[in-house]
Amino acid sequence: MSTETTKTTEAAAQEEKATKKVAKPRKKAKTVKQLAHANVYIQATYNNTIATITDLNGNCIAWSTAGHCGFKGPKKATPYAASVVIKNALEKVVDYGIKDVSLYVTGVGQGREGAIRAFNINNINVLSIKDVTPMPHNGCRKPRPRRL
Repeated sequence: MSTETTKTTEAAAQEEKATKKVAKPRKKAKTVKQLAHANVYIQATYNNTIATITDLNGNCIAWSTAGHCGFKGPKKATPYAASVVIKNALEKVVDYGIKDVSLYVTGVGQGREGAIRAFNINNINVLSIKDVTPMPHNGCRKPRPRRL
């Protein structure tokens, strides 16, 4: 009989645990830091266009690519895709209140001009445009001449 009472007390203890609700810790409301100025890095390659918006310290706020916006194949490198990439990235940072940007453009793809023009369309003031495409200072060693 003592084993039956211990089983019933164990069952009662399990029911109490099941009925108790555990309070979840509340998350703090995320505060968005207001930024008046930001840096935008645009990488325009032959195959894709990538835009990254950072604060002045270089911390990434938002990014977007042509593939992320739904373009596939050769359409990712078009100027229209670049403008959609910039629009998508700027929609992500609306809460930050960015008014002025400095542009840093890398690469030789078709999306360079389309991305730069997209800022004017989206009412963002462009303070400076800097081309930071790497250029070789003499480059790699040339291949040996062919022997005929």
